[in-house]
Amino acid sequence: MSNALVPAQETDVAIVGTGFSGIAMGVQLKRAGINSFLMLEKAEDVGGTWLANTYPGAACDIPSHLYSFSFEPNPAWSRTFSPQSEILAYLKHCALKFGLRPHMIFGAHVEHARFDSWDGRWVVETRDGRIIRARSLALGNGALHTPSIPAIRGREQFQGEQFHSAQWNHGYNLDGKRVAVIGTGASSVQFVPHVVPRVTRLHLFQRTPPWIIPKPDRRFGEDEKSRFKNHPLWHRLYRALIYWGLESQAAGFVLHPGIMKGGEFMARRFLKKAVKDPVLREKLTPRFRMGCKRVLLSNDYFRAIQHESAELVTTGIDAITPNGIRTTDGVERKVDAILYGTGFDVTNYLTAINVVGPSGKSLNEAWVEKVGTYLGITVSGFPNLYLLMGPNTGLGHNSMIFMIEAQVRYAIQCINTVRRHKLLGMDVRPARQDEFQEELHARLQDTVWQSGGCRSWYQAADGRNPVLWPGFTFEYWLKTRKVDLSDYSLLGAGEDQSVIPLSAERGLASSTVLAGSSH
Repeated sequence: MSNALVPAQETDVAIVGTGFSGIAMGVQLKRAGINSFLMLEKAEDVGGTWLANTYPGAACDIPSHLYSFSFEPNPAWSRTFSPQSEILAYLKHCALKFGLRPHMIFGAHVEHARFDSWDGRWVVETRDGRIIRARSLALGNGALHTPSIPAIRGREQFQGEQFHSAQWNHGYNLDGKRVAVIGTGASSVQFVPHVVPRVTRLHLFQRTPPWIIPKPDRRFGEDEKSRFKNHPLWHRLYRALIYWGLESQAAGFVLHPGIMKGGEFMARRFLKKAVKDPVLREKLTPRFRMGCKRVLLSNDYFRAIQHESAELVTTGIDAITPNGIRTTDGVERKVDAILYGTGFDVTNYLTAINVVGPSGKSLNEAWVEKVGTYLGITVSGFPNLYLLMGPNTGLGHNSMIFMIEAQVRYAIQCINTVRRHKLLGMDVRPARQDEFQEELHARLQDTVWQSGGCRSWYQAADGRNPVLWPGFTFEYWLKTRKVDLSDYSLLGAGEDQSVIPLSAERGLASSTVLAGSSH
């Protein structure tokens, strides 16, 4: 059916995604008195990352009492680090409690979003032909949803079963199988201990050993849960203690990478105690500064590697054959299944959506040379577009939920400004964005991610880090606490088309009157 025949749905705000970002945005829109919004979800239910990642052992590596919304504390978490099923149940609870379900459209895979200069609206198109017209567009699709599968020669010819950890095939019985696991990142560290006891042979292909520290995980007793529930002040204090404990680690990540030597000493002691074989221990010892790659938490990974059915392979992979994997030394290991624990494509997380601004240039085209945003939330040349968990807002030490809530608060201030003053939009000034980017990349040079001696998924092909925030999270909170309208061109339906001529027939002009308005 032609899109021209499909009536468009009108709304104030279109939100892509129903994970933590989308739900936070929906809740705060309602709290701001904005009830005209739609949430577009490509899956068939709420959850985002926590709906997709159902591999054995999937769990959060941030303590649950902090990895949850400040406006909806959960006193009933079962463990310090809750499993995937519990986090998903929490998200579904939030969607139901705050009345977001009626705003959600499932099976709505957004492919295109184009800014219509005529009336300052985003025209959002889904794969099934649905059209949404919205004044503002919030992208809460996140980064951990596009599996990164290495382009290994011969992969298409493999005759057995193969799947990524984020696309786990629960219908495939691993019992008694010969299995290869490629990758030793966060997902592998979680699922390998659950797979090893089930298989006759597990070959774990490691390119670079990660730094691993013990996971201080335990079950909460009923008395503790009761205390959290009946004493909200204690619950908030407990959350604050977790926050500041994690926040203190940023000093080693972003100020003085040498501080990480203390963590390395503890990690080596943990490894020495867990792995007695000096040859295997040497293979598992990282050669880069801790923090350069994601620091992993596990109490059972080293034990799993030493299981009688496990083999750690550090020789590089030459090719995947029809029956297994051949390494560069010519050895072929025959397997029934290949499991990819190779992470996600986080440096190109928007490529799946063709976002086109008023100039006719897409967001991906604008970012070909380098990624550019202001505060990781707005992008010059793309009015009324708000990124949640956008570039350079990721963390290596604290909870992303804290960052998401800061971004949502900022975006809603912008949305309210447009509504209150009956504007067509707000567009961050190029000079302000450039200034922010220069400051950002100058700070990144001194971080452990740039100076730690490794290549990681944090880095793009050109070596830049478009993923992580090079500072403390409270700094980000302060920077996003209040929108400064002088950072933006305020777009109205004025007669002066000389400032920002977005349309030949009807221009959007910069509003100098509103630049000093109260907000």
